[in-house]
Amino acid sequence: MPHDTTLIGTIVAGLGVAFLMGALAHRLKISPIAGYLLAGILVGPFTPGFVADTGLAMQLAEIGVILLMFGVGLHFSFKDLLSVRKIAVPGATLQIAVATALGTMLGLWLGWSIAGSAVFGLALSVASTVVLLRALQARDMVETEKGRIAVGWLIVEDLVMVLALVLLPAMFGDRGDEGVSAGLLQSAGIVLVKVVGFAAFMFLIARRVLPWVLHWVAHSGSRELFRLAVLAIALGVAFGAAVMFDVSFALGAFFAGMILGETQLSRRAAEETLPLRDAFAVLFFVSVGMLFDPKVIVEQPLPVIATVAIIVIGKSVAAYALVRAFGHKSQTALTISVSLAQIGEFSFILAGLGVGLGVLPETGRDLILAGSMLSILFNPILFTLAVKRIRADEPIEEPSGDIVEEAPEPCNAGVVLIGYGRVGSHIGSMICGRGEGLTVIEDQNDMAAAAREAGATVIVGDATKESILRQAGLDEASTLLIAIPEGVEAGAIVRRARAINPKLVIVARAHSDEEVSDLVRRGADHVVMAERETASRMAERAMLTLA
Repeated sequence: MPHDTTLIGTIVAGLGVAFLMGALAHRLKISPIAGYLLAGILVGPFTPGFVADTGLAMQLAEIGVILLMFGVGLHFSFKDLLSVRKIAVPGATLQIAVATALGTMLGLWLGWSIAGSAVFGLALSVASTVVLLRALQARDMVETEKGRIAVGWLIVEDLVMVLALVLLPAMFGDRGDEGVSAGLLQSAGIVLVKVVGFAAFMFLIARRVLPWVLHWVAHSGSRELFRLAVLAIALGVAFGAAVMFDVSFALGAFFAGMILGETQLSRRAAEETLPLRDAFAVLFFVSVGMLFDPKVIVEQPLPVIATVAIIVIGKSVAAYALVRAFGHKSQTALTISVSLAQIGEFSFILAGLGVGLGVLPETGRDLILAGSMLSILFNPILFTLAVKRIRADEPIEEPSGDIVEEAPEPCNAGVVLIGYGRVGSHIGSMICGRGEGLTVIEDQNDMAAAAREAGATVIVGDATKESILRQAGLDEASTLLIAIPEGVEAGAIVRRARAINPKLVIVARAHSDEEVSDLVRRGADHVVMAERETASRMAERAMLTLA
């Protein structure tokens, strides 16, 4: 029986080729993003062989944007957003103005109309949500001052783009000058009312309903139902925000995550959405590669170079100068400027609308796609160089990131515990309760705060990094307890810990015989499997009753 396999074929081709190209990029020690972009080119319409459905790929990529912004919102409170408003609002607005002006000048130089050039410049001014957040998350910067400013800046850019997408049809539709003015004012008023209405709905109604729903589902005891509820909230709020209030999917998902982030279930919600978040984020990069026609580089080399220069250099210099002008350190300014040195999803939407209205020539859309592809490709390299420069200039500068935070009565580093979740918190309370020294490595601020209250020395950071393990004093510690449930991460930690301290006693947890074997092979001395320990204790109780 024949079936329509367009959707399945697009997902299989996108993820399959992305895996192969991503593995090749990893082998060559370059960013996997380069591999994902190349995968998109290979399955796109501009190269021979299998051609995936571009429209479906873009819709799947939107799901990735929704889940990514939802995850960021879970770790980003409304207080954090307000704390960066004084730099994010004026900074993003001025940076958009500078980038738009540079793009407009390039468009005029190419012989386009003023309107088309302005749309082209506006498309070059907004950064990609996925690229920026992936770069920050890979370096544990989302919850630092730099990360908060970058995310706040991104939210302002999204709001400006939402306004532009609504106003462009009113400005360039089929009406006279008087109609244009009236339509423009009417559209602007409607956008303002909808944005305010969305914010009011989220903070007055959804802020009460969504946490209650999630808590009710959590108390049902069904993990499957909890995962379904989280996905339904993330996707449902994002879709409802776009349909009912004409704001972006990303902005709706961010607000949904920010509201749920105020609950105690935020960490669990983040863990449940992580696998889908990563998979659909990969599809975003594949979709960008599918839109790219390599011929544009050969046919229009100078305009392509100029476009990339505006995105990578013009925007970065403007952002750096603005952040410095607001009194922030050069390290913060460098991080923000590099974060914004690329364009993505909103640029494609704006370019498509401009071409559809007959304002932007198709050449402009090709240049925007080329600029996006190349800037996304360069961005991980620029980020790596920026991080090296930051570390060289200021080795200890992460007020809320990877730093040691001591408890009122610091413990010694005899025992190091990784993870302070349900298992780790019980371990920590028993060790600190006996007055023993304990150092905890935890990457979530709420869990870190709980460990600090228990009397442990706390390091907020990623335990898979060697620098964090050394910061915990692992080279002098006697015992390492790995309480995180993720087997892959635990294996990487065991390998690095054993290299740092060969005499260290390492105790880890596992969920399967395969994980036990892998952890032992990597250097763990003792591995505790929950099911096996539970069975042993229950059997012991049964034997006592039979004796």
